[in-house]
Amino acid sequence: MNAIWLVIVAALVLTLGYRLYGSFIAAKILALDDSRKTPAVIHNDDRDYVPTNKWVLFGHHFAAIAGAGPLIGPTLAAQYGYMPGVLWILIGTVLAGAVHDMVILFASVRHDGLSISEIAKDELGPVAGIVSSFAVLFILIITMAGLALAVVNALFNSPWGTFTVGVTIPIALFVGIYLRWIRIGRLGEATVIGVALIFLGVILGPMVEQSFFAPYFTYSHQQLAIILAVYGFAAAALPVWLLLAPRDYLSTYLKIGVIGALALGIIFIQPNLRMPAFTPFVGGGGPIIPGPVWPFMFITIACGALSGFHAIIGTGTTPKMISRERDILPIGFGAMIVEGFVALMALIAATSLHPADYFAINTAPAVFQKLGMTIQELPQLSALVGENVAGRAGGAVSLGVGMADIFSKIPFLASISSYLYHFVIMFEALFILTTIDAGTRVGRYLLQELGGRVYKPFGRVNWFPGMIISSALISLTWGYLVYNGDISTIWPLFGVANQLLAGMALAIGTTIIFKMGKAQYAWTTIIPFIFVTITTIAAGYQNIVIYYLPVGKNLLAALTGIMMVLVTIILVIAIRRWFELMHGTPTPKLDPQS
Repeated sequence: MNAIWLVIVAALVLTLGYRLYGSFIAAKILALDDSRKTPAVIHNDDRDYVPTNKWVLFGHHFAAIAGAGPLIGPTLAAQYGYMPGVLWILIGTVLAGAVHDMVILFASVRHDGLSISEIAKDELGPVAGIVSSFAVLFILIITMAGLALAVVNALFNSPWGTFTVGVTIPIALFVGIYLRWIRIGRLGEATVIGVALIFLGVILGPMVEQSFFAPYFTYSHQQLAIILAVYGFAAAALPVWLLLAPRDYLSTYLKIGVIGALALGIIFIQPNLRMPAFTPFVGGGGPIIPGPVWPFMFITIACGALSGFHAIIGTGTTPKMISRERDILPIGFGAMIVEGFVALMALIAATSLHPADYFAINTAPAVFQKLGMTIQELPQLSALVGENVAGRAGGAVSLGVGMADIFSKIPFLASISSYLYHFVIMFEALFILTTIDAGTRVGRYLLQELGGRVYKPFGRVNWFPGMIISSALISLTWGYLVYNGDISTIWPLFGVANQLLAGMALAIGTTIIFKMGKAQYAWTTIIPFIFVTITTIAAGYQNIVIYYLPVGKNLLAALTGIMMVLVTIILVIAIRRWFELMHGTPTPKLDPQS
């Protein structure tokens, strides 16, 4: 199949989904109202609650939600063929992911910018609030550590990548100061300057690698773990306008620019998808993902179609920065639509490789030998990018090779293929890092909310001691895991935990729709809620009984079970609450304090 048709179909489906379905939910169900003051306006404190330009906030929100998921997930899911991934990305993005993101963002804006756990407490009672607080914090720490580990693995002993990614930090600080004090509100000027400086950093990267400066940007795994934790602390503690928002905003230009260039490259080159529509592994037994296409493809693609982590951002930094309610549509629904397009481009890049070459990159050599496949272009691909790419499992390398291969077929880019490959690897690290900074700040909010239940001042996000202590604690927690590298054994939990959190967020969103008197529209969240919940519980169960316990991975089995129990408690409370709201007569409550 020619990839150009997928690009055209995806653009049409996602655009129509935004214009029709997104507008329908915004107008008919949520009834977004610009006459209502948002938390950013009511509590403007120049640090956390800051009314922010719609496009700057879109950049921050997109950069925060679009981490490894839309790049790595679809690349790994190519094991099943291109068709399962294409269908789920297009359908799931519009009917599940974008709905999830917009509804939970709306819920937080209407709840004074509170986190998902505090919303659960308000809507479902104290038990749901406490359980969700621990569940969300647990998921967040695993997510931050896993994503940070991906950045460390991409950048350690790589002065080029480290310099290019690192230079975005002082550039962001400059842009924040520029907009705040030098040329107040001149977003266009700041954007041109900031983007130009970032691309200058990209150009200078290989020069730095060949210069005497290289040792100053060459760090070990442990050194990078410490540096990332310090950066996470700064992103969580500094005013949001100074570092977090401008850095994510500027990074979004690079992210969307690269994906846009990939889409244009696909249109220009018109590569064929050499992976079949369905592979023999749809029934299970695959060398990359052991389980069958259902339920494992859905938890693997994750953020590319639906992600519970988005609920953490949508009830964390973003609702505290929205200037008016109508911005919820382009930021909440629109950012997920763009992320779905990113996921599809990643899937195309992976499936444009020859199947044997794809599996040779994503599996250990011993595993690949058992597949009975013969490599086709792997030696040429290795020569193209300047390093041996066989046995580089994890998705990042195969995505980089696929993108570099497409770019290299454009005549004037063929001579810089190695540069393009390393640029893509750097781009992936940058993509992930913008999720880490926002996630760490949200972790700070969660810790302050939990601490506020013991000591009230700690719960105020602008209370300086609480801000510093919570920022340090959340950074140290995931930083410690990355430093020791143990999180690599916990990473398989992320797929299940992430989708369980999505189900929880959809359940809370459904409760709010019922409370608004819009029960006739509750199907918009109930349908994806039922699907993701059944799918994820099935995946969790199979992980425990088939893939964890038989090989002695008891810790992974226990943690998976704990997550499933915590989220199930919240879901049961939510469903009981729906019946109360539908029938108008309260059912017996699980929470005796309610």
